Amino acid sequence: MKVLLVCSQGMSSAIAAKALQEAAQKQGMEIEVHECSTQAFAEEIKNGYVIGMVAPQIRHRYDVLKKQAEDAGIPCVLIQPQGYTPLGGAKLLAQIQKELGAIQ
Repeated sequence: MKVLLVCSQGMSSAIAAKALQEAAQKQGMEIEVHECSTQAFAEEIKNGYVIGMVAPQIRHRYDVLKKQAEDAGIPCVLIQPQGYTPLGGAKLLAQIQKELGAIQ
């Protein structure tokens, strides 16, 4: 599973990405998590991701980013604040599973 996290500059999402990878490993899941900035999102989302996830601090850009993801045929969700922390990996993984389960 390939997941893209987007934040303003692509840096704060690295913390959430690490927590997500650790949570997935604990459950024996293979996951590849990448981060990018809002400026790079429209092109990056086209690179084989199963979902795009928008950081809470840029929720004001969510509609634009969601449209870019949908144009690429990829679902996009706003990350719940509890999942966007160093300890939020399990919550973030559950949010992904819920979203992808609803789509399939």
